Amino acid sequence: MAASSCFFYALAFCFLILADIDGCISSTIRMGSRLLASEKQSWISENGTFAFGFSPTTNSPDQFRLSIWFAELPGDRVLVWSAYLNSPVSKEAVLEFDTTGNLVLFHKDTTVWASNTSYAGVETAVMSENGNFILYSGNLTIVWQSFSHPSDTLLPGQALTVSQELTSSVSPSHGGYYTLKMLQQPTSLNLALTYNLPESDGMSPELYTNYSYWSGPEISNVTGNVVAMLDGAGSFGVMYGSSSDGAVYVYKNDGDHGGLPSATNQTSRPSVLRRLILEMNGNLRLYRWDNDVNGSSQWVPEWAAVSNPCDIAGICGNGICGLDRSKTNASCSCLPGSKLGNDRQCWGNSSLTGKCGPHHENLTSQFKISAVQQTNYYFSDSSVIANYSDIDTVSKCGDVCLSDCDCIASVYGLNEEKPYCWVLRSLEFGGFEDPGSTMFVKVESNGSSADGTKRSGDSDESVISRKKILVLPIVLSMIFLIVLLSCLLYFSVHRKRSLKRALKNSLIVSGAPINFSYRDLQCATNNFSQLLGTGGFGSVYKGSLGDGTLIAVKKLDRMLPHGEKEFITEVNTISSMHHMNLVRLWGYCSQGTQRLLVYEFMKNGSLDKWIFPSYNNRDRLLDWSTRYLVAVGTAQGIAYFHEQCRDRIIHCDIKPENILLDENFCPKVSDFGLAKLMGREHSHVVTMVRGTRGYLAPEWVSNRPITVKADVYSYGMLLLEIVGGRRNLDMTFDAEDFFFPGWAFKELVNGTPMKVADRRLEGAVEEEELMRALKTAFWCIQDEVSMRPYMGEVVRMLEGSVDINIPQMPQTVQELIEEGLDHVYKAMKREFNHFSSFTNTTRPSSLATCSYSTVSPR
Repeated sequence: MAASSCFFYALAFCFLILADIDGCISSTIRMGSRLLASEKQSWISENGTFAFGFSPTTNSPDQFRLSIWFAELPGDRVLVWSAYLNSPVSKEAVLEFDTTGNLVLFHKDTTVWASNTSYAGVETAVMSENGNFILYSGNLTIVWQSFSHPSDTLLPGQALTVSQELTSSVSPSHGGYYTLKMLQQPTSLNLALTYNLPESDGMSPELYTNYSYWSGPEISNVTGNVVAMLDGAGSFGVMYGSSSDGAVYVYKNDGDHGGLPSATNQTSRPSVLRRLILEMNGNLRLYRWDNDVNGSSQWVPEWAAVSNPCDIAGICGNGICGLDRSKTNASCSCLPGSKLGNDRQCWGNSSLTGKCGPHHENLTSQFKISAVQQTNYYFSDSSVIANYSDIDTVSKCGDVCLSDCDCIASVYGLNEEKPYCWVLRSLEFGGFEDPGSTMFVKVESNGSSADGTKRSGDSDESVISRKKILVLPIVLSMIFLIVLLSCLLYFSVHRKRSLKRALKNSLIVSGAPINFSYRDLQCATNNFSQLLGTGGFGSVYKGSLGDGTLIAVKKLDRMLPHGEKEFITEVNTISSMHHMNLVRLWGYCSQGTQRLLVYEFMKNGSLDKWIFPSYNNRDRLLDWSTRYLVAVGTAQGIAYFHEQCRDRIIHCDIKPENILLDENFCPKVSDFGLAKLMGREHSHVVTMVRGTRGYLAPEWVSNRPITVKADVYSYGMLLLEIVGGRRNLDMTFDAEDFFFPGWAFKELVNGTPMKVADRRLEGAVEEEELMRALKTAFWCIQDEVSMRPYMGEVVRMLEGSVDINIPQMPQTVQELIEEGLDHVYKAMKREFNHFSSFTNTTRPSSLATCSYSTVSPR
């Protein structure tokens, strides 16, 4: 026994010697061990997946950071953790795991970092296979771990708690940085990406608040722990409460069938290497290591929190963000009065220049207003001086800023067709292109140089002489330009028609809205001869462009209150929204009083023709799997314009007639752009009653604020019709089941949901999907707005990623049943007969907009 022990210790000693020679040491580290930056030593995990030690910085091979990285992957080191240091250390740095159990980094005899675990019972340290560096006590209790002190990366199984945050590297151009953390609201938590301003000695701390530009799921009324986590299958979400309470996904990998794990102490190597990193540009991105990408191995992006980089505050410092030609990368420009230097940083910024005199008087003569068209700005509450809603013209918003000595900029735009004028005292978080807004920046009026300021060494005479020298080149350039334009005009006359067709085709490909003339659309639709259908906003006609592309042209007859500018602004906003489940807007016409929209053509028409039996559509029947995919796709489209757009939209008219199907029966929500636009800063909007009988939420007729939950109610009624293959109110049925929601809820509670499914399917229905659809639908049509789920939750309910409890019977349904279905049936039968006789003697009406709903007894 003694001989065996001696042999074991001798063998271990030999391995340590070999490890020292190679610059690596085994995964288990004993007290007294050291790492030397000069010898590029590191502690490697058991199977060589991760390494802990000194990693050279990208700027200098002689500067090091204490880090953890992927040890076995080829190419440049990818760091997953770094100790927070004020500055990198040199080759003289030493890391020691001392005899007190403390991990200490020395640099020139000065302690620059420590784990602060002295005399805490630490006996060993381990570099784990999952990337976590752990200090263990004698009974294998974790005393300290790198997972509890994240830098900019989350690894699978690593929990981000309420007290922790991911922090990006500091931008070298403007000094700002980004964080991912839990934001505490009065009654809830939500995961958020936040831009943090660079520190400044000249400004008060309250002016340097941060700005959250992306929010994950909101967790309300939770008493247990809340953690964000990336699981081994590549899904990222938030777990809350006890393990039985559940989780909300931020991103769910298609191959993840197990859900987010409840345990976070796994130390084994994941089957697929992944990392979730908060990048320097402010985007949160998930990467997967792929060993076969066109014959090479590399990191492949799987998901990103933000698709448009200009949605990220501070990405251009306090400059203006625009998209390059690829529409994927940010292109930065500076504010008036500023100039982009060689370090990509704006200097001479007007926001750093005082505007008030010594007695706080206005120095109007020294400044002027510079307008920046189609530009909006991110700003915090502390930077707002005032917001004027009575400014009736754009230019007056600039005048207001000029007359206020504290103002450095103002932003003008329309919200719900009402003007606003934000007057700002500071500009920190950056601007972005917005066709509906104009920004005014106060600059020095005597500036004559390129950066908007007059150089102190320039005399008036030298400035005048330089101007005279420039006159001749300018005149020659103008003559050359006029000749060139004349030649181009000559050629354009002969090629006008072909160039116009090519321009329209290129705009369709790029996604920009085309400004058609009314004559163009008359020709494209053969003078509006082929009617596809009518709706509450107008009639739709089939047409064809010059290259054969089929289009659907909607002539609007309810948009007359809109001015031309407001209409074009709304069209630009709508056309920027792209989702596979939204009908794509290709162009528009705004000529005189004519307002038309040009959409992509949907080959299979509207959903109602496929789920409701009729004489004209006897052969049209969707099987269960197709109609369930239609239900999920429709929910995804509504969730997009509810929750993922810069301008939140309430549709107000969700119904089968507004769900169109392409050649592959992929559902696309139509008319979403004709509803009320609602800004992100608002939670509800009060408007005139709009919608279709049978789909109106109760709050429309009870004079309550209208929120996105009104669309959720309409979707619930639509989902019931998809399941049943019939109208929710169908007077061709008898008194017992003419009201489909009441009958369907009774069958659901009785445990016979198969009776509810469309009888034409003859039982060819997935019962589990049917149960999910019915439960989801009845949660959606709850009378109490707070009890209805958001559309993002509806998508997860239908996809089966969350469990669904049995809902209670909606109060409206309950009241109708208690009132007596026979009585209600007779009353509605009389109304139905009266309406039928009325429509036979009057002009047909779509009934797309109404002021009351007989479904709701309130």
